[in-house]
Amino acid sequence: MPASNVQTFRAFAYNNAWANHRLLTACAALTPEAFAAARTGFFPSLQATLNHILVIDWFYADALEGGDLGPKAWENEIPCPALADLKREQAAVDRRLIAMCDALTDTALDGEVRVNRITRVQVERRDRLLMHLFQHQIHHRGQAHAMLAGTAVKPPQLDEFFSIGEAPLRAAEFAELGWTEEMVWGMDGG
Repeated sequence: MPASNVQTFRAFAYNNAWANHRLLTACAALTPEAFAAARTGFFPSLQATLNHILVIDWFYADALEGGDLGPKAWENEIPCPALADLKREQAAVDRRLIAMCDALTDTALDGEVRVNRITRVQVERRDRLLMHLFQHQIHHRGQAHAMLAGTAVKPPQLDEFFSIGEAPLRAAEFAELGWTEEMVWGMDGG
């Protein structure tokens, strides 16, 4: 049976959280100085890039939950200068996003979300906003991945496919995150 649109978004939410976990775990091997060091990228450091992902996740998660946080989300561009705090906060917003996607229905995907922008309230379809959010994360994680390659820490693989055959390769990380294949894919595991 083909996956529903809802299942696809659920899988994106889990995959997103897994990639964040992998990247932030790798960054934990850096010194605080190396984490904050100037590097070439859209944002000037790993610290700034990964905090940007967090801040924008807060912005969109709030909008998807019906809040009006809006531009207040980025008043502090680096709310978590320490990696341990960033990892904790990113995991928390990732759990929020997973919960939102777990609660989705096909009707809700077609629903509208109000996004409090600086000068207006944008109305967007939920499915389009979720796709934008996932793409935003992928884009900036790629930049952070490239920055990490310029350090002594080996960047983690972030383009793993959530295939059935690769489940054993992610089992330890899933256990660390408290997940099972059934949580991501449903009771049949596929």
